[in-house]
Amino acid sequence: MIQNWSIRSRATHCALSGRAFEDGEVFHTAIYFDPETSGYLRRDVAIDVWQQELAERKPIAYWRTTYTPVVTEAKPEVASKESAMALLQRFIEEDNPATENARYILALMLERKRILSPTATKEIDGAKMLFYENKKTGEVFLVRDPELRLDELAQVQDEVASLLGFGGPAAEAAKAAGMQFTPEGTLAPAAP
Repeated sequence: MIQNWSIRSRATHCALSGRAFEDGEVFHTAIYFDPETSGYLRRDVAIDVWQQELAERKPIAYWRTTYTPVVTEAKPEVASKESAMALLQRFIEEDNPATENARYILALMLERKRILSPTATKEIDGAKMLFYENKKTGEVFLVRDPELRLDELAQVQDEVASLLGFGGPAAEAAKAAGMQFTPEGTLAPAAP
């Protein structure tokens, strides 16, 4: 079963009243299953109409969040390796079951770096689904918990590190040249 795990970013207006959110305003973010697309929809609803929203629809998950306008940053034209966020977004869009473990590890990395915030956990079709929100952009990500065993973690972490340029052949080649990858994914002279 193919499902749409990519959910749009934070809205600038209340989905129910249409009123624009103000900077710093607290509102509810709700996730609903959409039978038409077999995916999930996000609705951002102002506090003053939240009870009306609940009377009309039943979300599978919801939480409070604070509105901050999205600030777009200039992206560098060429990047040697994808960032953890870009890699997670790409894996979610591709929805390849082979990247499920890597998606989970990337989400945990981004949570630890306080880029993603866990917002909800739900049991869906027998799988534990983790809901994350990017506090900077308001994007919501759904990641399935693959329930990895401890003996599987090291292999998946190595795979993710290799994809990000921190391990594998790229890291070995950099080391041989007297260089190393920084946490930002750029090359720098190796520490003595």
